[in-house]
Amino acid sequence: MNRQTKRLLARQQAAQERAGKGAAPTRPGAAAGPPGLGGDKRKKRTPPRQFLREVRAELKKVAWPTRGEVTTYTVVVLVSVTFVTVLVFFLDLGFAKGVLKVFSR
Repeated sequence: MNRQTKRLLARQQAAQERAGKGAAPTRPGAAAGPPGLGGDKRKKRTPPRQFLREVRAELKKVAWPTRGEVTTYTVVVLVSVTFVTVLVFFLDLGFAKGVLKVFSR
């Protein structure tokens, strides 16, 4: 049994004890915090404007590649893909001819 399950069971047990003592039963799904804090603690939604400001701030921290780096990486990828494609083509051609040679005898 993991921690999360144990906490859930403890909350359910505490809610049953409160309901048995005449306290108002808690509604399902309500955030149950430690006793004494009181109230339903929910996270507030971030307004869209603030969210976009934070996204922009985080994107300013990104180390973007220069145009030269992008060009270099693109050339490397294209050469690699071409090489692998040619390799697979010739391996396929060789295996096809080999299979035909073996079964045509």
